[in-house]
Amino acid sequence: MSNTAVSIGFVGLGVMGNSIAARLIDSYPNMHVYSRRKNSARCILEKGAKWHDSVAGLAEQCSVIFSMVGYPADVEEVYLGANGVLEHAAAGTLCIDMTTSRPQLAQKIYAEAAAKGIAVLDAPVSGGDIGAKNGTLSIMCGGDEEAFKRAEPFFRCIGNMWTLQGHAGCGQHTKAANQIAVAANLIGVVEALRYAETMNLNPQQVVQTISGGSAGSWQLTHNAPKMLEGDFAPGFFVKHFLKDLSIALDAAREAQLNLPLLRLAQRFFDEMTASGYANLGTHVLYDYYRRELQEQMPPLH
Repeated sequence: MSNTAVSIGFVGLGVMGNSIAARLIDSYPNMHVYSRRKNSARCILEKGAKWHDSVAGLAEQCSVIFSMVGYPADVEEVYLGANGVLEHAAAGTLCIDMTTSRPQLAQKIYAEAAAKGIAVLDAPVSGGDIGAKNGTLSIMCGGDEEAFKRAEPFFRCIGNMWTLQGHAGCGQHTKAANQIAVAANLIGVVEALRYAETMNLNPQQVVQTISGGSAGSWQLTHNAPKMLEGDFAPGFFVKHFLKDLSIALDAAREAQLNLPLLRLAQRFFDEMTASGYANLGTHVLYDYYRRELQEQMPPLH
C-alpha cells in the first residue's frame, strides 16, 4: 500500500501535536485532523490536512489514528467516549496514543479496543518541542508486538528511537521514569546556576565549562541558556509537567515506593502552578527559585 493510500488521523494539535503531525503529513499526505480549537490546526490544514468537527467523524475515515492531548481525562474522552475512537473506528484500525497518561487507563483502553478488533499502543514521547520539530523523539511503547511493527514506519518519520517496553501501560510507566529523571536533572541545573550566581561566577561560562564534563545533560545544554536569558516560553508547559509528575507519584504510592525527590519536584510544580507559572516552560523553575523559593528559606547559620 502506498503512503498516499494510508489515511491517518491526528487528534490534538498543541505544541507537540502540531510538530508531530507536520512531520507525518510530509510522508503520509492523506491526513485527517481534529482539535478542540480549529485555529490550532491552521498550519497543518495549510499543508493539506482535512478538518473534522468531531473525533467520531475522523475515526470513521482513518486506518491509523494518533492522539496527543493534554490530560488523562482527555484521553478517556477521545477513546472511550460516546463520540470517541472505539465507538466509531473500524476493526483493524491502529491507534497510537502519544499523550503522557495513566498506565491503568492505557490498559483499560487496550482491553476495550482489543474486544473490538482495534489495536492500541500507548506511546508517550520524550524530546520536547525541539525533538518533535526535528523528528528526533524517543518513543516508549506499551502494547502488542504486531501493533508495534505496524507503527514503525510512522515512528521513523518522527523519532530516532522507538522501543516496545512491554504490555499495555508499560510505555506510560517508562515515561514516568523519564520524567522523574528529567525533574532531578532540572532541579540540579537550577541549583547549580543559583550557586554560580551567588558565588559571583559568570553563569554562562560555568554552563559552557561543566557541559563538557560529567554534569553535561540536555537540560544544561538546552534550557540553562534560556534560564539565564529570561526566556521562559513553553517548549513543555509547567502544568503538563505537574500532571506527569503527579501520575508518577500516584503510581509510586500505589506500589509503596518511596521517592523523595519525586515528591519534592511534584511539590515545586504544584506551587508554581498555583503561583501563576502554569503556562510557562518547565525551565521557569529557575525564576521560581530566584523570586519565590529563596524568600521562603530562612538564613543559614
